This record gives sequence, structure tokens and C-alpha cells, in this order.
Amino acid sequence: MPAEPADGPADDDADDDALPFFVYGTLRTGGHNHAFHLAGRCADVRPAVLPGAALHDGPGFPFAVPDATPGRQVVGELITVRPGAYGPALAALDLLEDCRADGTGEYVRQRLTVRTAGGGTREAWVYLAGPAVAARLRAHPALIPSGDWVHRQRRGPADGP
Repeated sequence: MPAEPADGPADDDADDDALPFFVYGTLRTGGHNHAFHLAGRCADVRPAVLPGAALHDGPGFPFAVPDATPGRQVVGELITVRPGAYGPALAALDLLEDCRADGTGEYVRQRLTVRTAGGGTREAWVYLAGPAVAARLRAHPALIPSGDWVHRQRRGPADGP
């Protein structure tokens, strides 16, 4: 389903693939990876959610995994990178997330629709758990029920479904 018109400033890059990024963990404002990879490159930052995904606790960082459970969503931010900084930001984030062209990395980057706090939708690049990580998390979940890495409480196997 295509995204509705953006409810904020559009990317000025001519490339249709120069999408904003939906970030949900250490790349969110205040996170250590935001400071290192995105600070000074942002044209716009706004609250957003990724519906149809579950958030899992990783070793110091989270993983989003597609999940059709009704109401399940991941809480994060929609970050629009300023023109001229987009290419370097994309390369830095792909490297950070171990996002490989063949899809075998720790994360895969997918074009998905996110919902902004204003109620609009926008297509964005989202880093989801790569195939091996997603399979491991489905077999041994480390679910963060709130979907919010910043305000997380983990549900372990002993806590039940």
C-alpha cells in the first residue's frame, strides 16, 4: 500500500530512494549512535511508530521483527536527513547495522510505511532484524511488550505469552 502524502517537510534529494529513516533504538535522539551518526545531519525529527512489528531486546540494542499480532507496533522517530548529508548518513547507517546487499547481515533495510504522531503516514527506510537474527528471535523471543526501547521492560519466557 503506498504511503499517503508526508505531513512534514519532504526530502529534497532528487533520488526517490532518499527516504527518511525510522529509528527505534540507539539511533533515536539522545542515543549514543544518534550522537555519533545522525547529530548535525537531521533536517527534521518527529515521533513515529512502525505498525505490524515487534521489538526484541538484543545485546545492548534492539531488533524489530515483522509481527501480525493486532496492535503490535514499534515506537521510534522519523528522521529526515538534510540534503547533502544523505549519502554519507546512509552509508554510515548501513555499516553500523551490518546491512549487506545480499541480505545476510545482522539487519536488512526495507522501505516500509510508518505512522507519524500527527496521524499521517510516510515511507521510510527501516532496519529490521536480518533473516538469521529474526529466526533466532522467533525461536527464543526477547519481546519488549511496549515496543519502546527507551521505556522498555522485557518479557522473558518465564513471563508467559
